[in-house]
Amino acid sequence: MVLVRRTLAALLVSTGLGLVSGGCGTFARSYDPAGVDELTIPTPSPAPADFTATVDNPWLPLRSGTTLTYKVTRPTLPDATRTVAVLPGRVDVAGVATTAVRETLGSEVTTDYYAQDTHGNVWWFGHEGAAGGWRAGQGGAQAGLAMAATPRTGDGYRTAYLPGVVEDVATVVEVDGDQVQIDVTSALTPGGVSRETYRRGTGLISRIVATTGEYDELRP
Repeated sequence: MVLVRRTLAALLVSTGLGLVSGGCGTFARSYDPAGVDELTIPTPSPAPADFTATVDNPWLPLRSGTTLTYKVTRPTLPDATRTVAVLPGRVDVAGVATTAVRETLGSEVTTDYYAQDTHGNVWWFGHEGAAGGWRAGQGGAQAGLAMAATPRTGDGYRTAYLPGVVEDVATVVEVDGDQVQIDVTSALTPGGVSRETYRRGTGLISRIVATTGEYDELRP
């Protein structure tokens, strides 16, 4: 595990992630990643007709009843288990029927809301937890892109936007066969980078937070 962290640290430096995280302001404009036509990212006014009832994007499939379990390794805390469960039914957010995903880590429970557009792109519509949250369409919060239908190396986009609450920006670092690596930064945590790896047909399989060294890995 130590080797993984050292390798990632070297990779972050070699790929110039400092420039990406330091320039988050440049992502304020709209982007049109692969598969998105005439949609603004983030979007202040999602049209319900642009979204489907299921989330079957191969890079982020959210099938009702699915539960994924991750081993969480933290340098200064005991190892832990994180479970991610796709809940049944739909939850209306900004007029769009979304899929709720509940994440549990110890006593911490959070819920996120996603919907897939007719082009196959998955959008992030909200987040709830003990520390607060946001929902698209409330208080100026805007839905952003969680996963493109066809990720391309170099694509950059906001995953959601509410000033001072959620200002995450995703950059597709590499698309290699059945895996995609994405770096997530935020103006709210300058210099912080999370590298996420997704596998076709499964979704997220690992995540490492450079600032803390936390490493999440999907259990078989």
